Amino acid sequence: MTDRPGTDPAGSAPLGYPPAPPAPPAAVQSPPAAGSGSDDAALRQAMQRVRAEVDKAVVGQAGTVTGLLVALLARGHVLLEGVPGVAKTLVVRSFSRALGLDTKRVQFTPDLMPGDVTGSLVYDARTGEFEFRRGPVFTNILLADEINRTPPKTQAALLEAMEERQVSSDGASLPLPDPFLVAATQNPIEHEGTYSLPEAQLDRFLMKLVVGMPERDAEVSVLRRHADGFSPRELTDLRPVVSAEEILAAQRAAGRVQVTDDVLGYVVDLARATRQSPSVQLGASPRASTALLAAAKAWAWLNGSSAVTPDHVQTMLIPVWRHRLQLRPDAEMEGVSADAVLTSVVQQTRVPI
Repeated sequence: MTDRPGTDPAGSAPLGYPPAPPAPPAAVQSPPAAGSGSDDAALRQAMQRVRAEVDKAVVGQAGTVTGLLVALLARGHVLLEGVPGVAKTLVVRSFSRALGLDTKRVQFTPDLMPGDVTGSLVYDARTGEFEFRRGPVFTNILLADEINRTPPKTQAALLEAMEERQVSSDGASLPLPDPFLVAATQNPIEHEGTYSLPEAQLDRFLMKLVVGMPERDAEVSVLRRHADGFSPRELTDLRPVVSAEEILAAQRAAGRVQVTDDVLGYVVDLARATRQSPSVQLGASPRASTALLAAAKAWAWLNGSSAVTPDHVQTMLIPVWRHRLQLRPDAEMEGVSADAVLTSVVQQTRVPI
């Protein structure tokens, strides 16, 4: 692949989306990848089935679906940002339906408490003891809808779950199901009654995907589906097309993708370049570098590559790092964006041959 940051070979993905991997023709054998080639090819076909199934309900958001797949394979979490009405929630619901995994949805509100998410101790009058009642976080896919509408103390309740994949209560650590993915949505245009996510919370998300408006043809297709009776509330036409065992196997296969020292050095050089940018107050941290590496390995595996190349790193750079940079106030006043800074960093950083 020769994709650059924020570009789609088909020209359909907005800036910062990972482009959709092409489906291999039926008559052509998939390229060998790390691990057993035939098994990996079958797993990649399973991931393609997920995308095709989601397409039955969602139009014009191929980049978002691909980003969710990459995050799932990299064992990360996704923050979806977009104005109301661009199918953020529908994408996640359709994605989880195609995966066939247990899914919980939490509407984050100002009065939501941490125990409403992780669970709480409840007194049992029959036994005279307290027992832990598990919250909705004990699931495979947690849809955290409008996460920025709840106070920081409730947002922070997800920190341990997202990083350690466990919930601690009364001195005991309870593991979460595997696979586990948090898909959170937020509205960027409303600020009244919202609470900006702290840097520590943002850093737990592998990717931030900006869900934009669909192209004209895609929007016409949306209207045609609704005119023909489609209801986004039911999704009865979607069915599970992959098993949990296949998902876990695909995660392991993506983790086996090889990385050379030159590519590792390239990731570090990109991170150091963000820290030296005159527009950046807080650059990419070592955690950001490991996140980029994990996403690049997943993207390489989806494309049938046995090793990560600089192209894979560049394609994942903007969605993985755009929410981790903290710009200087004067740069923000001048209209500089994190996406623009990262694009400049890629252009100015030497690419290993």
